[in-house]
Amino acid sequence: MFMIVKIWDIIKKYWGIVPGTLMTAVGVSLFLLPNKIITGGVSGVSTLLYHALGIEPGLSSALINIVLLLVGIKILGKAFIVKTLVGSMLVSVFIQIFAYMPPATSNVLLAAIFGAMLYGVGIAITFVSGASTGGTDIVGRIAQHFMPHLSIGSLLLAIDGVIIVTSLCIFRDFDLLMFSVIALVVSTYSIDYIIQSLNISKLVFVVSEKGSEISQKLVATSPRGVTKIDVWGEYTNEKKMMLLCALKNKEVPAFKRKVREIDPGAFIILAEAQHVDGKGFLLYK
Repeated sequence: MFMIVKIWDIIKKYWGIVPGTLMTAVGVSLFLLPNKIITGGVSGVSTLLYHALGIEPGLSSALINIVLLLVGIKILGKAFIVKTLVGSMLVSVFIQIFAYMPPATSNVLLAAIFGAMLYGVGIAITFVSGASTGGTDIVGRIAQHFMPHLSIGSLLLAIDGVIIVTSLCIFRDFDLLMFSVIALVVSTYSIDYIIQSLNISKLVFVVSEKGSEISQKLVATSPRGVTKIDVWGEYTNEKKMMLLCALKNKEVPAFKRKVREIDPGAFIILAEAQHVDGKGFLLYK
């Protein structure tokens, strides 16, 4: 029984790494790599090395990641490095496996858009699981350690931009450079969109004459805390209580149902919070 629980804990801990790295590899091997599109990162460097020197993308990706992991271990911590080691090795293996499959499309524009979308979403899923696919993701995390006010997407945009410009020197094709810029914009937007979406929560205000009764039920039946504020209703000229609570989007329906069970006439206001940082909430960066 203990062994089953332990295995389940490991699965939950690494739940996002496999689908994230798998999606990233599909975007690279079936869309970007065969069409010589560079989005940056280790995958971009591997694409350059593959077309310029014939080095297998999985091998070059693994070697570059090992070097960067050794550099980042002191700054990023053991937990992040272990997960990233798993992520980087998985993405290297998946890239090599999918590299033997035929391209999903030979249309360069479609490859740039859909390949970059898969790449960006895969990177974001891996990030929110507490790891990365390695490479310049590690460089971005190190840079964010010293510049926490910058988003990871913006940092990767700057790093990957340098790699894309380098591709012009190798391929000497300005059209490919422009397609690579399109892919970079799409992947950067995808990363930031996924991460920002996960950070969005709901701020709920409840005005009711039964505020104490409602707050007791909410605290007893949910992991969220409730802040009580005495207010005065100008329209009714009555003293009431306002409850303030931060919730995840998926928790809102159950929250409203509990409030209505006690006070069907309660006044409920929902506002969007860009992010909530505190107990019970994980802030993704």
